[in-house]
Amino acid sequence: LTFGSTAHGAGRLMSRAEAKGRWKGEDIQRELASRGIVLKAQSWRGVAEEAYGAYKDVDEVAKTSNAVGIGKLVARLVPVGVIKG
Repeated sequence: LTFGSTAHGAGRLMSRAEAKGRWKGEDIQRELASRGIVLKAQSWRGVAEEAYGAYKDVDEVAKTSNAVGIGKLVARLVPVGVIKG
């Protein structure tokens, strides 16, 4: 019973502190720039704690939600902007 709700995101694999210890914001910025993605941030630490690898695979989370009946796969979205703060 989910009361009509499901996961709103993939969920973290590791803590923010662990992510900051594993990644550097500057490295993430360079990797994103190589893919044509512009990153502007007040803090490189903030970038590191949100590193892609700090989260579960969103496709697997969506498939699981669909399989157990608490979500329905309808579209694959591509973000055009993200604001964290």
